[in-house]
Amino acid sequence: MKADTLRGHLDALLLAVLDGRKLHGYAIIEALQLRSDGALDLPTGTVYPALRRLERAGWLSSEWDVVSGRKRRTYRLTRSGEQALAAERTEWREFTTVIGGVLGA
Repeated sequence: MKADTLRGHLDALLLAVLDGRKLHGYAIIEALQLRSDGALDLPTGTVYPALRRLERAGWLSSEWDVVSGRKRRTYRLTRSGEQALAAERTEWREFTTVIGGVLGA
């Protein structure tokens, strides 16, 4: 998948992967790969800065946990993150309807 295709959608993808769960950074990357059948293979240099930015925006909270015997920062959605995800999903549905109508089946 082209990197330009993802531009503007990274926040929504990260929020969606965290919906209802608490994950550490590498697990988030793995979840994106799994849910996209391998099409999304984002580098840590893209994901971790985005997670920190979303935390500064108040959409994520984080804490240090021990995962598989290792200390890792885990992330979860905040209430405002849940609201942001709902808005992103609505916007995505509207976008795909409009673009689908233009491009056709």
